[in-house]
Amino acid sequence: MTKLRSRHDAVHTGRTPCATRWPWLACLVVLMSSNAGASQCEPATPVFELAEGVFVRTGKTAIVFEDTEVANVGFIVGERCVAVIDSGGSVEEGAALRCAIERKAPSIPVCYVINSHVHPDHVFGNLAFKAPGVEFIGHKNLPRAMSILGGVFLERAQAQAGRALAADYLVVPERTVEDELRLDLGGRVLLLKAHPSAHTDHDLSIFDDKTATLWLADLLFMDHVPVLDASIGGWIAALTELRGQEVRHVVPGHGPLDGSWPCALDDLLRYLSVVRDETRDAIARGDSLRSAQERVGRSESARWQLFDEYHQRNVARAFSELEWED
Repeated sequence: MTKLRSRHDAVHTGRTPCATRWPWLACLVVLMSSNAGASQCEPATPVFELAEGVFVRTGKTAIVFEDTEVANVGFIVGERCVAVIDSGGSVEEGAALRCAIERKAPSIPVCYVINSHVHPDHVFGNLAFKAPGVEFIGHKNLPRAMSILGGVFLERAQAQAGRALAADYLVVPERTVEDELRLDLGGRVLLLKAHPSAHTDHDLSIFDDKTATLWLADLLFMDHVPVLDASIGGWIAALTELRGQEVRHVVPGHGPLDGSWPCALDDLLRYLSVVRDETRDAIARGDSLRSAQERVGRSESARWQLFDEYHQRNVARAFSELEWED
């Protein structure tokens, strides 16, 4: 099946020791050896500097495990240290991202790996960053989500991508965020906010005060149809609240980085509202779930990539939530 790609996809060129064709262990040996400098390390995919010190590797619009480099991931550079925001969908991706950090900030260590939520395209690269002095951070519910879903994702990696991964492939956050947490990278402060149930029940957003960059991860989908794993009402509420925040740049979990604020939220809010309202109408009519899946939200089909792959799943999730609302 032909994979759809983001308009910001980079061409893969000049692969060197850290390109994904190498086994991940070899990459880590290169990365962690005492003489591994920037000249020895070339990322498989270039990173894009969205704002001063804010680097993003844009992902493809594709299905997790059927392709690689699916999510938008990246890092923010301070005077003291670097914070990674999501590590990618494999140790190879994580190693390539670490290579990019060594090239962009060769003398500044990584001190934090911030995981926005549990999905494997965002956290399966964690192991590439596991080292003394690196702290893994996530929403207070992320460790529980990893314990419940981690095994399922490892099984899917085997079934869908032929990747046999041991349980220690999953790196669980040592530090969690219950409400808000400020991280000082030196000369810039990141505000981490734990959101109520929305895309998942453990979404974390990151705001860089220095550049007014809001990293929303999968709280924001652009072009790629949204994927609902928790609460459609909660997601709409979270986005409505976020609209009032002063933001200069925004990073979605999937899709292009060219959205202006707060207009970048409009398509997602419209989609979620249509699905919510039409699902409510279907429930009020006494429609079955199957009937609702066939009818709800069809006006949105031409607006989103991967609509057929995920939309009916979203309707099922919304239906199970809304049929019990007062």
